[in-house]
Amino acid sequence: MPVFGTVNLQPHTTTIAGLGLLVLFVLGMLGLVLLTDWAVIREHLSRIGIAELLALLGLSLLNYLARALRWRLYTRALALPTGFTQDLRHYLGGFALTITPGRVGELIRLRWISLETGAPLTQVAPLALVDRAADLASVALLLMLATLLGTAGLAGAVPAGLVAAIVAVLATHPRLTVWGITLAWRITGRWPRLFATLRRAARRLRAFSRPAIVLPALALGALGWFAESFAFYLLLGWLGADIGLWGAVAIFLFSMLGGGATGLPGGLGGAEAAMVALLSLKGVPLLVSLPATAIIRLTTLWFAILIGITVFPFAQRSARKAR
Repeated sequence: MPVFGTVNLQPHTTTIAGLGLLVLFVLGMLGLVLLTDWAVIREHLSRIGIAELLALLGLSLLNYLARALRWRLYTRALALPTGFTQDLRHYLGGFALTITPGRVGELIRLRWISLETGAPLTQVAPLALVDRAADLASVALLLMLATLLGTAGLAGAVPAGLVAAIVAVLATHPRLTVWGITLAWRITGRWPRLFATLRRAARRLRAFSRPAIVLPALALGALGWFAESFAFYLLLGWLGADIGLWGAVAIFLFSMLGGGATGLPGGLGGAEAAMVALLSLKGVPLLVSLPATAIIRLTTLWFAILIGITVFPFAQRSARKAR
């Protein structure tokens, strides 16, 4: 499997990279805090206790588990001989590599499946595409719903949601995907074997197009992303900046899309900047938007990475034993 053969991913490498980016994230947020009134921010932070943090982490965990169940649904659709524990281990372990540019490191899930089941790359590759597309579709639906339910001042949310939905449909429609791959090959005129492999993989997307797969997948994705959005809403309320449920949902999801569009590891920088800016448009002062952004990112992105780093060694060990 040459796609993965050039990647040497070790738990300690992942941990070091994650800690390094976490330090940069914390330093960046502290730098912004120093430009404001620390005493006021500290007063706001005092409102967040252990119970509140556990609630935020619990809602984030609900998101990860809902999407892991969706991953399980997809492995069943491909008739892969994996068990529930395997699928859970693969999905959660992949979060350790969220910090790779464009999150391409999460493709390690495909390597684990291939090693443990003997399934060829062309059979398991569609999992990565359909999983990412399902996230886009779920976020797009929630974002447009939030905008329609009264999120004034966020006009860009509707176009962003529409674009995300269109990309999700195009990425998972077998005929359109095969057509796009064929067009790319005709334009480049190179790598015929690679494009042939991609076409075979794209044709397997038909397994995910049945309503019995699409509808539960959308429901699980929407549940997961709404859980984290609801956590953001609760957090803003605790910090004294209640902008309404759907306002919080729209800002959180729009920021996630914006951060993801940058291609930077975990959307770092882009998501935070968008979140602070959008909160400011809603009249939330910087003394509240800064700690709110820092806390929600720690309890979502960094919590996911922590879970991934914890599960990663077990997933690697199981894959090695199956060789």
